[in-house]
Amino acid sequence: MPDPLPSVAPTEHRPFRRETEPGRWEGVDVLAYKETGTHFKSITRQVLFESGRDMPCQWRYFEIKPGGHSTFERHRHLHAVLILRGCGEVLVGEETRRVGAHDLVHVEPMTWHQFQANQGEPLGFLCLVNCERDRPQRPTDEEAADLGKHPVIGGFIKL
Repeated sequence: MPDPLPSVAPTEHRPFRRETEPGRWEGVDVLAYKETGTHFKSITRQVLFESGRDMPCQWRYFEIKPGGHSTFERHRHLHAVLILRGCGEVLVGEETRRVGAHDLVHVEPMTWHQFQANQGEPLGFLCLVNCERDRPQRPTDEEAADLGKHPVIGGFIKL
């Protein structure tokens, strides 16, 4: 059995951090996805790595419980996503795809997107973003009404 490693915060520069159970790492707090709202369901967030000076990015792990979903949103920053565990579906722009472990998802700036754990199991994924980024934008009531009429988006999104 490997030697236990000391617990460290994500901003500390240490060479190793062990996974303690699927989707959980030593010294990493499991946080609420967002503070309040009904536009998401059954999702948590963990900040695994953040460095503002040498590599200004944040590497986060999100996990959505079965039946849950992320916010339907867009923003000016890019997302690079790697599915780590489980499966679900993702909307990016006007296209949906079923995704599973080790699939990659690239979300361009100002592209509507949403992750859903709609296949009866959790959906866990890594998300790489810049440390400095804009706040997500949700659709206005008018945009939501228009998007709801779209043949792909309307049948997929959860607001």
